[in-house]
Amino acid sequence: MNPVSLALLAGIGFLIFFWLKSLTPRKRVKAVILITLVLFALFALLMAITGRLHWIAAVVAGLLPFAQKFLPILIKALPFLGRWYLRRQQQKNANPQHSEMNTAIFDMHIDQSSGVIYGTVKRGPFKGRSLNELSEKEFIELLTFCRQMEKDSAKLLENYLDRRFGDAWRKDDPGNGSTVTPTGSMSKKEAYEILGLTPGCSKQEIIDAHRKLIQKIHPDRGGNDYLAAKINQAKDILLSD
Repeated sequence: MNPVSLALLAGIGFLIFFWLKSLTPRKRVKAVILITLVLFALFALLMAITGRLHWIAAVVAGLLPFAQKFLPILIKALPFLGRWYLRRQQQKNANPQHSEMNTAIFDMHIDQSSGVIYGTVKRGPFKGRSLNELSEKEFIELLTFCRQMEKDSAKLLENYLDRRFGDAWRKDDPGNGSTVTPTGSMSKKEAYEILGLTPGCSKQEIIDAHRKLIQKIHPDRGGNDYLAAKINQAKDILLSD
């Protein structure tokens, strides 16, 4: 394979990687399955065009004896694997790696491993809906409502839109959507929720949680000023004791 083809494949691979990284966990699993099926279909088509399809059949035939031998063992092991997977999920749920930012209108969660933001509307014209379900037009209507009702919710939504749509949504924003650094007070409970910590944690745990989260949210890394300011404010409050 020539260098140009290798560079092209590497570029496509990087694009797919960053695209998968931007998806929610549920959508990421579906995307990986789809990509795998497409790659397998393309590989089979290439083998058929080049007259090497019989080679795949030979490999499958060679693997059949091993499948007949190990398939019963795998079937017997499935209950144990299922219990192991369930324990892993329970442990993961017992120690969720996410931060919370709640306002009068929104419940928002930030996945600390990916930086992806999820949110639910608690009040207003789209009460009970997930932010992932809303269209850009619906977001503008919701933002107008937030600006009339609560500044913190409006600023949080503006920054969510910046992260999801970039600057594209602002051309349809009747209020020109300028983002402001938060100036309101923050309780210790809210600070713990933002950093994904619990009362009684050590100062080093606070510093580590802040560093991990700010790496995902900082404006220099594709994040935004408002969320970064909230994270910094949470760290300062918890370290002030």
